[in-house]
Formats: sequence, structure tokens, C-alpha cells
Amino acid sequence: MPGPERRAAHVPGAAELVADYEAWLAVDKRGSLSYRNAAWSFLARWLDPAAFAAETLDVQQSLGVAQRPFVTYLMATGRLRPGYDYLSRKIGGLLTQAGRGPLAAEITAFTTAATELDYSAHTVRCATERVIVRLLTQTGRPLAQLRAADLDELAAALHRRTQINGKPAAWNADRAMISTAHRVLFHLGILDTPPPDPRCRPGLRGCCSGVDEPLRTVFMDYCTQAASTRAPTTVKAIAGHLAGFGRFLSACDPPVTDLAVLDRATIEAWLAALAAARLRDGSPMSIGYRRGRIIAVRQFLTDITEWGWPAAPARILIFSRDLPRLQHPLTRYLPPDADRALLAALTDLSGSAPAGLTRLHADALLLTRATGLRIGELRDLELDCVHQIDGNGAWLKVPLGKLATERMVPLDDETVTILDRIVARRTPGRPLPHPRTGAPVDFLLVHQGRRISACALREELSRACQDRRNHHGHNAFPQTHLRHGPGERGLLAAGADATTRDVSANMSLRYGRLFDATVREEYERALTQTKAHLATAPAAPPAPPGSPPASGRPLPLVAITGGADWKDTATIKSRLAGGSAYAPQLRDPVPMPTSASTARTSAPTPATSPSSAPNTPTRSPWPRTPKHAAGAPKPNATAASPTALMS
Repeated sequence: MPGPERRAAHVPGAAELVADYEAWLAVDKRGSLSYRNAAWSFLARWLDPAAFAAETLDVQQSLGVAQRPFVTYLMATGRLRPGYDYLSRKIGGLLTQAGRGPLAAEITAFTTAATELDYSAHTVRCATERVIVRLLTQTGRPLAQLRAADLDELAAALHRRTQINGKPAAWNADRAMISTAHRVLFHLGILDTPPPDPRCRPGLRGCCSGVDEPLRTVFMDYCTQAASTRAPTTVKAIAGHLAGFGRFLSACDPPVTDLAVLDRATIEAWLAALAAARLRDGSPMSIGYRRGRIIAVRQFLTDITEWGWPAAPARILIFSRDLPRLQHPLTRYLPPDADRALLAALTDLSGSAPAGLTRLHADALLLTRATGLRIGELRDLELDCVHQIDGNGAWLKVPLGKLATERMVPLDDETVTILDRIVARRTPGRPLPHPRTGAPVDFLLVHQGRRISACALREELSRACQDRRNHHGHNAFPQTHLRHGPGERGLLAAGADATTRDVSANMSLRYGRLFDATVREEYERALTQTKAHLATAPAAPPAPPGSPPASGRPLPLVAITGGADWKDTATIKSRLAGGSAYAPQLRDPVPMPTSASTARTSAPTPATSPSSAPNTPTRSPWPRTPKHAAGAPKPNATAASPTALMS
């Protein structure tokens, strides 16, 4: 009898434990005298296997190669809880060994739920082995009794090990597995809340880094006060703008630490530095971003002055003329061929993409194209968003979004089919808390137990544009062009704007009424014209011999309309709009009140130019003022035609 066996032979149950270990190894066709002697050696040193957990990590890691399988056997059978520091290391065969012991039923329940959430087999295996088996081993509790604190303890141990080993990439993988396990446990009803998004930092932690005191305290106090009336994302944006301003003040020579002594010269230097600043990729800051930063700092200085803070400057330092002037380009639209190419690409992805998530993204983009939803409104759609109204068809209820207003969008049969595909492809699970209200909501766009992100949708659109450009030569375009498709397809301004619900009247009629018949009629008319007229664009007829160059020569109306009424042709757009989605109505100049030719407008009549909308008003005179009271007569004002305005 070897020495270790003699020393541990008197321990009650030691012989039975070693015999069971040998039978355990025999299942995998393993086992030899070295494994048996290693088990007796372990029991000779730790007569009670549970005492091994009290040892330091260095002692635990000093075990021989033949003794480690015995420790794994003790953990898999529930006889040993070595601690998270030991469990954070790689343990060969842990999942296989645990699947043969008392933890088999718990492991099966977790893997089944993770598979139903559409996680890949590799992800399910990694999350089970790296997180769940270790939690069940250390806590000794069943799967249904795990808590979020257990996940936090394991995450802290895994983070410590990656810091010791100097492998931050390993921590990213471990954090992803912990988040996956947390999400599966949430949808199983074990945990009360889903995992937080690791990309979103809670609060304002780190927003004012690099700013010296006491400026940092003033900025943080202001952001805390602003949080009572502003959205969290807005407060974070304000904190970022103030942090950039504070870092500039800290870099001054001498540093500016008291806003009360701030002068105009420092502000002018900051404005000049802001104009010359570059982003991380070397590109200059956009005018809109610079305006946002200047406005945030100006509002900050104004607010603390009105509130009577001691740190407020003595006078106004930033004026409206300090804001860079914004450019106002015309709204761009999708050419018909690019529109058809994009829709074909998204339709192909929806039907034949290898990944289910890609098909879901394509369906979501097709839904945006059909309904004019913003990307935030698209993500906020709920599972019961379709309403069937007797005698009025199907309508899509758009929840509160950017403008804090709800609206109804009419749906045709093709759009309802897209919604049916989305419902079939989304993964089921528990309702998720709403980011604004916290109430549980069954969102429509859910995959793997979490909401689809806006970045994922934009990236999918970029890939679709890139693939289509490689084949057809079309350039990429932003997601906002998708939602303005109704206007480009010929929908009148009132119908299109009530559907898309934009901020300005040129892009949205914000006061469209619920279930307005005009909205549905115009929507269906535009959809019919899309199918009828967005075929191949008509080619211009050949110029007669000896005619001047075709530059500027108008295209014959019949070549555009195909013989139909030009007012019903979707491809005719106003010259003034320059190809924008919505053509502004032409208005007469406002007459002077003392003019003898003061006139009022009557009902609009069709314009004489076929390139303009029939919205030029006629005039009917008001009762004239006597000449001796109004002065010398003046010529009547005439309505400016679109051609005259463009010349």
C-alpha cells in the first residue's frame, strides 16, 4: 500500500470516494495507477476535500497534473467549491464532466433556453461552460436560485485574472459570455432585469475627464441640475461639450479655474481653436457639431448667471454672431434606378440571407421604406402595433418618439406581409423594460432576447448599398432617404407629411389626424403610381437635325407622362424644389398695405408651366381706395411664374 493511501485509508468514506472516481474515469476510457495515486495523495493532504477551498490561490494552482482531474471530479459531483479565483482559470473538460453529474438537468435547461433565443451552438457552449457551470459549482444552488450578485462575483474574478495575465481581449470575451448568461436567465424568469448594455456607461462617469477642479465640480453640478428637465442622452451630450470647453480652459497659460474671471479674449481663443480642431480620424468638425458645442457652453453660462451662481461670469461673453452659419441644401431624393436597386437588394437579403439576423434587419429596413418611420420609431414598435379598422384597412401605430407624438400610418398588403415576416423571425422572450418609462414592453424588433440596435440597422443598410454599388454602380445613401420614399413616389405633401411626421412643413405635416381618409387615399395613390410609373425612365427623343444643343431644352410632356394627365404623374417635380422630396407652394409677394393694388388670393388655378405644380393663385381685387387718398396709382403686382423665378 503506498504511503498516501496508508495515511488517508482511515478517513471515513475515502476508499469509496476513490473507487467512485475510478469508475468515473472508466466512462471516458481513462484511468491508470497514476490517477489513483494522485487521488490518494490529495486526500492524504486534505482529509476533508472542502478544506481545499480555504487554501490560497497559489497553493491551489500548485497541484500536479494528475491531481487536477480529481479536483474537477469533486467539483462536478458537488463535493468541492474552490472559489471563483480558482474557477476563473481554464479547467479542461469541465462542461463534459459536469454534464454527467448532478448538474446535468440544470445545464440542459439553460442550453435549451439559450438555443430558443437563437444563440449559436458555440455561444451556448461557451456561456454554459464559462459562466453557468462555474456558478452552479460555487453556489451549490439550483439554476432557479441564482442571483445577479453571483454573476457580479464571477465577473470580478474573471476581470482580475485578465488584468493579471495582461489580456484585455480575454475580458471582453468573458464579459460577453456573462451578458449572454444574464440575458438567458432573465428570459427564464430567474433574474428580474436584463443585463445592462456594456457600451452605455450609466450616469456621467468619465464625461468630464481631464478637467481641473473646481471647473469639474461646477460642470457636474450643472449637469445634475439639467437632468431634471432633459433626457439622459441630452445631459451626456451637454457634459461632453462642457468637458471639451473645460479641457481648453485647463490648457490655457495660465489655466482658467474660475469662470467668474472669464473674459471675451479667452472665448475668442476657444472659438478659434474649435474651428481648427480635428476629430480622431483627422477630419474637421462639422458646422453642426461646432454650433452644438458653442450653444451648449453659451446656455451653460447664461443659466448659471440667471441662477446666481458665484462662478458665473460678470457679463455676456458669447453672442449669436459667434455661431457658424449653417448650410441649407435642398432635400435629396433617391433616383428611381437607385431606389429599385436598393429594394431589390433588401428583398434578396430578406429571402436568401444565410443568417436569420440579416433577414430580420432587411425586413426592418423594408418596413422603414414602406412606412416612413424614423429609426428610433422603428425600434420602439411594439408587437401589437398593427390595428385592423373595419372598413378602413390596416394601420400601423407609431409610438411616442422624437417628437413625443403618436400617429397612425396606413398599411398595404405588402407591408403587412413584411410585418408578418418580422413577427415570425423575431425571437420570443419576456417583455423588456422601456428605456424611457421602465414599463415592460413586447418590442417588435427583438433578437436573442435584446432589442436590435440602430447601429446594426445602419450597418446593414450600408452593406446592402455597398453590394448593390459593386454590381450596379450606385453610391450609398443615408437611412433618412428611406423614410422619405412616400414623397418621392408621388404622395402629396399633406399625405406624405402626415405619414412621416417631420419637424418642418416642407418635410412633414405634423397635424395629420388619426385615421385621416386623405392620408390613406394619397398613400394608396402613391403606391399605385410607384408600381405603374417607376419602371424604366423614359428616354429623350432625338433632336431634329440642325437644332441647337439639347442643354436646357425642355423634354416634351408626352414623353414624361406617357399620354396621361400630367397632374397624376409622379416623376414631374417642381423646378424650384430642384428635385427635392416635396415641392414648396408658390406664393405671391406680400403687397404693401398702402398700395392701391392691394389684393387677396382666391382658389388656386393650374399653372401654365408643366414643370410646376398647379398652385399659383389668381387675384381678385379688394375694394379700391380713392386715388386722392392713396396717392398716385401704381402698377398691379403680378404673380411670378416658376420660369420667371428661375431665370
